[in-house]
Amino acid sequence: MNDEQLLRYGRQILLDGVDIAGQQRLADSRILILGLGGLGSPAALYLAGAGVGELVLVDDDVVEISNLQRQIAHTTAEAGAAKAESAARRIAALNPEVTTRPVTRRLDEAGLAAEVAGVDLVLDCSDNFPTRFALNRACAAAGRPLVSGAAIRLEGQVAVFDHRTGGPCYRCLYREEGAEAERCSEAGVLGPAVGIVGSWQAAEALKLLLGVGTPLTGRLLMLDLAAGDCRTLTLRADPACPVCGGHGDA
Repeated sequence: MNDEQLLRYGRQILLDGVDIAGQQRLADSRILILGLGGLGSPAALYLAGAGVGELVLVDDDVVEISNLQRQIAHTTAEAGAAKAESAARRIAALNPEVTTRPVTRRLDEAGLAAEVAGVDLVLDCSDNFPTRFALNRACAAAGRPLVSGAAIRLEGQVAVFDHRTGGPCYRCLYREEGAEAERCSEAGVLGPAVGIVGSWQAAEALKLLLGVGTPLTGRLLMLDLAAGDCRTLTLRADPACPVCGGHGDA
């Protein structure tokens, strides 16, 4: 590690459990972030700032002016640009040592499986149930940890599903039948709500890569910014889950 890297990551290297060896682990790691909107924006920027070696940025949407109230990876000048490419440019400006690979097409099941198999960890920053369920299946098949986040209005959720150890998984938490996510365009969202959730997702990802702290594995963190309240629920694996089979109950 050279002097410039020691200067850039010095405050992080000082942490117990990180040191130079941990910083090198981050540099050698590869993370997939699906969704570069309100959740993916802060998550991507913090992971890039922390020195994660490669970020695969997946989003088939483009930047709109209505996004900028909360999607902080993008700027007014990027309106009309692909979100994945806009985020990649912002990351390059923040930390040119980080490699990014923007994916601007919608991935089908086979595409998700191929991308997930090539990374160490996955962040679900999407905004719809079909994508979340498909990503959970891909992570389960590849044995990759999945850090899931969601936010709407002044509320948020974060959970970690470590598919290296079995269930519970995302499918244990939500049934596919009849699942329908509320949209920010209909219900509204406070910008800092997605910022907090996305930042927490980044923190959980770093904890998993570094092996420090206690990740939210098998737990659901629930945030209520209106009430200033935060609570954690323990999740139980569903014995009938078609994805994880209910194995590895937390």
